[in-house]
Amino acid sequence: MSRVWFVTGAGRGLGRAIATAALERGDRVAATARDPRALDDLVAAHPDAVVPLRLDVTDAAAAGAAVRAAVARFGRIDVVVNNAGHGLFGYVEEITPAQLREQLEVNLLGVLHVTQAALPVLRGQGSGHLVQVSSSSGVAAWPGLGGYSASKWALEGLSEALAQEVAGFGVHVTIVEPGPVDTQWRGESAVRAEPLPAYGALRAAAWHPPGSSTPEAVARVVLAVTDVDDPPLRVLVGDLAVDAVLPITRERIAGWLRWEDLGRSAG
Repeated sequence: MSRVWFVTGAGRGLGRAIATAALERGDRVAATARDPRALDDLVAAHPDAVVPLRLDVTDAAAAGAAVRAAVARFGRIDVVVNNAGHGLFGYVEEITPAQLREQLEVNLLGVLHVTQAALPVLRGQGSGHLVQVSSSSGVAAWPGLGGYSASKWALEGLSEALAQEVAGFGVHVTIVEPGPVDTQWRGESAVRAEPLPAYGALRAAAWHPPGSSTPEAVARVVLAVTDVDDPPLRVLVGDLAVDAVLPITRERIAGWLRWEDLGRSAG
């Protein structure tokens, strides 16, 4: 039986790849974008299986309206992909409070708005899957991405609690943690802080990943985790994500153990 997907940020990049992959295997998709004209070619290719919806995820009322429109068209929603977001580049001293607020509005509160709009539908069905697109920067952090990491670490905490809250309703949650993906995340959709000269040397010496995953490859992982009966809470996606995060996690655990006795001394 074909499933119904609700995908945010489907106009391009990873959201487009996920929507396309779902459609090509016979599923139906409510595809959202801030400008629905970006979805015209998708609608032309799959006129009976896709409904284009205007959605700025920072607008809670619009999220509710988009979910209602999807249900009105397809009768249900099986998978919600919270993908819409953008990057914020700048060292912590460089980023402005306004830039960080905007980052949280999109990457965190945007997910909250769509999740809260969709949950009554999923609970009513007694089934469904929320796929939260986080990042390897949601479980590790690197210089120049502190604001972005803050939004994704917050998303991870929100989603881990959510998974426990909705399990009894038959609803699954999976946090997808890609490394670099070949999208506009670093390009025109990114926000960049005004650079301070004090960080010039650090900026010049910054390591840049030698490659990235394609959106299509990440989309295949997303479809795969939604196809299993017992999906993972988290999945790292891409060699760079796995190779970076696992050693950092082991080092984090070693640090906790090294200072365990001192920590326990507080009772």
